[in-house]
Amino acid sequence: MALIGAFALACALAWNAWSGRGIALGANAFLREGGEEIPAAEAKARLDRGALFLDARPLMNYEFEHIPGAVPLPEDDFDRHFAKLEERLRSSFDSVVYCAGFGCEASHLVAERLKAKGIHVAVLNEGWPAWTDAGYPVKGGKEP
Repeated sequence: MALIGAFALACALAWNAWSGRGIALGANAFLREGGEEIPAAEAKARLDRGALFLDARPLMNYEFEHIPGAVPLPEDDFDRHFAKLEERLRSSFDSVVYCAGFGCEASHLVAERLKAKGIHVAVLNEGWPAWTDAGYPVKGGKEP
């Protein structure tokens, strides 16, 4: 019986890998094809080079603390904030979006909505917790 189960598992994994329609095992389920997810160290390097950071968390979270220089683009009020930021987003060649991490899909949803508008952004893997756990700087208040 175990041999049949092992054979079935091997066939399923082979089909998943070679069919072109399989599930990306080990990848983020919310990150669509062509999306980019980056670790905190890469995000920090991009911030140091002048990348535009977008905070997809609710505005209240942004005002409490955020990544220095980040601007709010909350997933729950995307259209209103996008209208204010559109020109800046379209002129930025390097943008990173983040959210509350650990199960939060807001950054991926914002990235998808921006992609649909022709704007590419990278997603900070594990979001805010990855940034703060790395000991990178944070800032409070309404200003970037």
